[in-house]
Amino acid sequence: MREIIFDTETTGLDLRDDRIIELGGVELVNRFPTGRTFHKFINPQGRAIHAEAQAVHGISAADLVGKPTFTEVVEEWLAFTDGAKLIAHNATFDIGFLNLEFSRLGHPAIDIGRVVDTLALARRKHPMGPNSLDALCRRYGIDNTRRTKHGALLDSELLAEVYIELIGGKQAALVLDAVAVRMNGVGEVADIDISIGARPIALPPRLTEADRSAHAGLVGTLGEKALWLKVAAAG
Repeated sequence: MREIIFDTETTGLDLRDDRIIELGGVELVNRFPTGRTFHKFINPQGRAIHAEAQAVHGISAADLVGKPTFTEVVEEWLAFTDGAKLIAHNATFDIGFLNLEFSRLGHPAIDIGRVVDTLALARRKHPMGPNSLDALCRRYGIDNTRRTKHGALLDSELLAEVYIELIGGKQAALVLDAVAVRMNGVGEVADIDISIGARPIALPPRLTEADRSAHAGLVGTLGEKALWLKVAAAG
């Protein structure tokens, strides 16, 4: 199962007048990051950035000079997200802005059945809150010290870790093959269906030859009775 954890930054909060200026996402396959990401700064075509919004994300009009418009990045975004579930924190906000951008270009709106709102999940799991992204990082021990400002790609990376914890944690993610979260019409979780299956694609090895060589050198210093020698012989 493929999922895209994504986030947007905008010129402000008004769906009628404001525009997306940053779009980021990370890909998960069977709840594991694949390393594929999407990240674009987007020129809002003359739309001013509200001071309150700039204080949150730190993106100025000067930062967006020469950046592509949404029209120029939309096909790449659609290809990146094709067939995947879309996961966002307070998804109503991000989906609303995306659907308005799509409507300007004649693209169909995003099917709400593809969308998982992690804020709704968090409120259901932790009804006493708080359930902001920063609060959830603290709750789950996720390092968010890099997050001095909001940023679409960094927030997507942090949210991916939070999402895994919200659906059962890293151990559960080893066996979860599909979790279908259905939303009702007001952005709340209706129900969750879980099925278990094997991972279709093996994870790549993380040990390098240098790691293996260093380990072998260390084992060689432990003496003839070292347990690691028996492990190596058995392997």
